[in-house]
Amino acid sequence: MMSKSLSNILSKAAMLSVLGSAALFAQAANAEPTGYNQISFNVEANQEVENDQVTATLYKQAQASTPKKLATELNTAMNQALSIAKRYPTVTTTTGQQNTYPKYDDNGKIVGWTGTVSVDLKSKDFAKTSELVANLQQNLVVQNLQFGVSEEKQKQLEKDLIKKASLKFRDQAKSLAETWDMSGYQIINVSINSSGGYQPRPMMMMRDTAAKSSVPVQEFEGGNTRLGVTASGTIELIPFR
Repeated sequence: MMSKSLSNILSKAAMLSVLGSAALFAQAANAEPTGYNQISFNVEANQEVENDQVTATLYKQAQASTPKKLATELNTAMNQALSIAKRYPTVTTTTGQQNTYPKYDDNGKIVGWTGTVSVDLKSKDFAKTSELVANLQQNLVVQNLQFGVSEEKQKQLEKDLIKKASLKFRDQAKSLAETWDMSGYQIINVSINSSGGYQPRPMMMMRDTAAKSSVPVQEFEGGNTRLGVTASGTIELIPFR
C-alpha cells in the first residue's frame, strides 16, 4: 500500500484533474448540489507487475526446565543465525519476535518452559536470499516466505495508475451525463484507494530434529502482483435549463 502522505498528495492531484475537466463539461459546475440526480460509481486501473522483493521469517522453538537454560539455547541459535546472515550483505536481516511461556502439569505446577525466537529477512536479491534461507534451515524453521513489489517500485507505478483511474472516472461521469441526456455533471465527492501487496508462498517446513544436514538451495520465482487503484465517488447530473 502507498504511504498515507503520498496517497493524500496524489489523490488531491488526481481529483483536481477530474474537477477541472468536470468544470469544463458541466454548464453549472459551481451550482450548489440539489440532492437529486446523483449517481455513485467506481472505476479501477490495474497493472500486472513483476515482484522484485522477497521477505521471509524463520524461527527456533525450544523447551527447557528453567528460563535460563531456555534463553541460553534460544540466544545461541539466534546468534548463529545472525552470524550466518552477515555473510549476505544484500539481504536485510532483523531479529523478530521472542516469546517465552511456562508449561504446566495436570496440577497446575510449572514443569518446564517453551520459547521461540525469529529472524526476518528482506531483499531484492532472490538468489542470495534463497541461499541464506537454506543455510539458516540447519537450525531454524521457515515460518513464511512472500514475494511482492518493493515500496519504491510501487510508488512509481501508482502515480501512473492514479492518473489513469482519475481519467476513467472523468470519462465515466461524462458518459453517464450524455446517456441520461443531461447538460453536464458536477462531482459531489471522490476518493482514491490503492490495492496490491505480497503474495504468500507455501514452503515445506523442516522440524528442528531433522534439520541437522545441509538443505538444498531452492530456486525462487517471484511471480507477479496485480497493483490497482480505485476511484470511487458520487456525481450529480445537471439537466438542461
